[in-house]
Amino acid sequence: MKQIRWMVIGMAVWMAVCSGGVWMPAVRADAPVLNYRLKWLFNTSVAGDVLAMEGGFFRDAGLDVRIKEGSPEKDAIKELELGYAHFGVASADQVIRALEKGADVVVLAQLFQINPMQWIYRYPQVQITGPADLKQYTLGVTYGGNDETIMQTLLAMADLTLRDVTVTGVRFDFTPFLKNQVDLWPVYRNSQGVILAKQLAREGEMVRFLNPADFGVAFVANSVVTSGKMAADRSDDVARFVSALVAAWEAAMDPANADAVLAAVKKYDTGTQGEVQAAQLDVTRDLVKPDPDIPVGRIQVPAWAQTEAIMLDQGLIKKPVNVVSRLRGPSSFAR
Repeated sequence: MKQIRWMVIGMAVWMAVCSGGVWMPAVRADAPVLNYRLKWLFNTSVAGDVLAMEGGFFRDAGLDVRIKEGSPEKDAIKELELGYAHFGVASADQVIRALEKGADVVVLAQLFQINPMQWIYRYPQVQITGPADLKQYTLGVTYGGNDETIMQTLLAMADLTLRDVTVTGVRFDFTPFLKNQVDLWPVYRNSQGVILAKQLAREGEMVRFLNPADFGVAFVANSVVTSGKMAADRSDDVARFVSALVAAWEAAMDPANADAVLAAVKKYDTGTQGEVQAAQLDVTRDLVKPDPDIPVGRIQVPAWAQTEAIMLDQGLIKKPVNVVSRLRGPSSFAR
């Protein structure tokens, strides 16, 4: 049944996009309106969120969900507190910082099983077999970003600090890396990483990616959150939202649905080339569902505990927040 459903969804979305029309599933007049704030802009990295809306998953759950783009100026957790949003996407460090400040936030699903924040480098010009190798290279770091925290933790595993290596501050301009002035540059593996790898490949250069998890640093990335009050007072709406969202992400990560998913994403991200979006979807699939037996949204409790420990050790929080107690997971809301 699921395969048939996804084929129908794919045909509907594909026909709407190809015809230039806008296909939006009808929503019941009495369906509760729920605002869902993403962490970043509409692109392939939020394919499951887009499909939940475009493919009718929310509609079929009896919900009218309004998905809103994120940005550095849009804090999903703050919007939960202010009542502007019912659900949002936040990284683990955002959740932990918010908990330290007394925010009432709970985690409903962990979208990425592997953190997309990684470092791109030219190979074999640069070769990384362990954290100690980083000392001989120039590292790009976003000061104040979670990549700085991750890099500090990697270096600490080799008894190094940022003062022991050559560091370049990173902004949105990739020029220092493209000009070979910086050896390792932080990117989101499933977005900028794909674009830079393709650009360098055209110039005959090979790249690889430094994944901190390969060396034991499992810093959790984006997860779906809500407020504790919402989870308690509107548990049925929360259960329906989580169930629909996870089902949509499962469908979006199925290679058989790639054409329909890319067509849906293209409606919102018109500026990225189709071949780039296809490659980004492939990488996103590897990060969200690295193993077919891993259910979408699975919460890696030990990784959350490690993320809190890292932040405490790096002085990013002054006291433990017991983030594990705020983890619910999709199975908690199974219908």
